[in-house]
Amino acid sequence: MNAIIESIGIYHPVQKVYNDFFEKRLETSDQWIRERTGIESRFFCSPDEYTSDMCAQAAKNLSETYHKDLSDVDFIIVATTTPDQVVPNVASQIQDRLNISQAGAVDLSSACAGFCNGLILAKGLIAAGTHRKILVFGADALSKVTDFADRTTCILFGDAAGVVLVERSEENTLLEPLTGTHGEFGKDLYLSSQKSFINGEAVVANNKLHQNGRVVYKWAIQTLSSGLKSLAEKNGLSLDKVDFFVPHSANYRMLEVVFQQLNIPMERCLDSVRRYGNTSAASIPLAWYEGIVSRKVRVDDTLLLMGFGGGFTYSGIGIKNKIKRV
Repeated sequence: MNAIIESIGIYHPVQKVYNDFFEKRLETSDQWIRERTGIESRFFCSPDEYTSDMCAQAAKNLSETYHKDLSDVDFIIVATTTPDQVVPNVASQIQDRLNISQAGAVDLSSACAGFCNGLILAKGLIAAGTHRKILVFGADALSKVTDFADRTTCILFGDAAGVVLVERSEENTLLEPLTGTHGEFGKDLYLSSQKSFINGEAVVANNKLHQNGRVVYKWAIQTLSSGLKSLAEKNGLSLDKVDFFVPHSANYRMLEVVFQQLNIPMERCLDSVRRYGNTSAASIPLAWYEGIVSRKVRVDDTLLLMGFGGGFTYSGIGIKNKIKRV
């Protein structure tokens, strides 16, 4: 069985946060943030708004825009590192809120690689013949776990959700995947509210995201550069035959370095980080959506999606775009 994606939806909170928000609280500036990250703005959830709320709104956006009936969806995958709570998972809440009578429901926790992992899982379920209609979300409410006293990381993050509907098809449009992990770097990027042991020493976390920026930056550049090459090869493509690349939008300056190394013009890189900040699992569907509504991405364009992040895990997949601008 083959799979196709013909619809997409996104949601971001109402509160738009510009860089001057941080100027008033930290020793930083709009110019410093733009020069080092490319970020111009991001969106923050309200105090009573959570990941499940954003997912429900993204699904509504998809359903209304593409006139999709979601009542017969048979599996729901939510890629998130910021669930409302551990149990029940976000996917179960979405099943209830969308009035889907029968559907499996699972949350995936692989940070910025989560959305691509969700697509790979959906592709496998459909290929196995066990499912035919799957919602795959990428969503994170990072403002709720950001340490706003850490000026090197708090400027990066935003909140949003994206979703696609993966359906059984005669045509093969979800192409070859790529996955890998370097778990030894887990100590350099983690989020925990429980006591954990790192290098034999007990560490009590405070439910905030901790990041060793230099280590993460170096690994991300190496991983994205080599990963895009490998993903293109797995899909039988040279880099110049790919219409658009859709990497995780962690930092625009980092993307510029990678694409300069690969000798690929930035016009072929779809990003969401400049407008939305780093939204972790949501960043790839946001960039894909923006590419479609701006008329850059057209039907039958070949895309390479590549996520990388916490755990230090990464995943990617080739896509033949079938989503039309509505």
